[in-house]
Amino acid sequence: MISAILTGRITKGVGGLYAVATPFGDFSCRARGVFKKHEITPLVGDLAEISVIDNDAKTGYVQNILPRQNELLRPKVANVDQVIVVCSIRPTINVHMLDAFLISCEAQNVNAVLCINKVDLDEDGSHKEFLKIYSMAKYHALAVSVKTGQGMSELQNVIEEKTSIFAGASGVGKSSIINTLFPKLDFAIGGLSEKIGRGKHTTRHTQLVKVGEKTYVVDSPGFTSISIDNIPKRELQEYYPEFEEHRFSCFFNACIHVTEPDCAVKQQVGISIHPQRYEQYKSFLDRMN
Repeated sequence: MISAILTGRITKGVGGLYAVATPFGDFSCRARGVFKKHEITPLVGDLAEISVIDNDAKTGYVQNILPRQNELLRPKVANVDQVIVVCSIRPTINVHMLDAFLISCEAQNVNAVLCINKVDLDEDGSHKEFLKIYSMAKYHALAVSVKTGQGMSELQNVIEEKTSIFAGASGVGKSSIINTLFPKLDFAIGGLSEKIGRGKHTTRHTQLVKVGEKTYVVDSPGFTSISIDNIPKRELQEYYPEFEEHRFSCFFNACIHVTEPDCAVKQQVGISIHPQRYEQYKSFLDRMN
């Protein structure tokens, strides 16, 4: 006899219907009205208590959301150990969007791993400079190719026994990477639209899948922009890991590392801080109020 109350993990949510994985199988659940009243939305990755309606039909109601370890705003998901930020060498990597997404991860206290895909198309080896830039920025950065298998073993090790969400712009190959690592999953794959140079939207809903005893992966819809407008201007420096060991050594306590004299961060540009990252930092500051 299945208990009237079960604890499980939300693996998918579409149109107010949630798939919840429990020790007794997957249940299809609606959320109680109290969530809407308190402006709470159950998220993929949430640990939830559900009340069973029908044991045989595996239906129920989401009664309670347990405390979250973390919560990503875009894509919306909870309780992940890391974000695998996927970008592709083709088309050109959008550095502005990449850095904005990394800032978003830092602001939400979620570890980010940079995965540069399709390096088999990189005839001039430009991806090596990106690896250098983001390794200097204290990120684990790796190059992969679904076609040749390059880097796939390293990526497999990175996600082992963790809950990892694969996120990035449309068409960068998130689903292809997941399918290569776990062929039985068969996530939908779309090509790249040659006309506009963007990916076809194939993953339409965020979904969490158990792929090992303690390993979970999340595939999420691609995006074309990311906003960091909610971050105060003076806090931006906190989300650049390569600034951390230097920003408290500036002459002025309120230094934002642009025009101030005796700035320890500026002194590291070209040494431990890559100039491209520093210029992008200033670009973000210029757009903030």
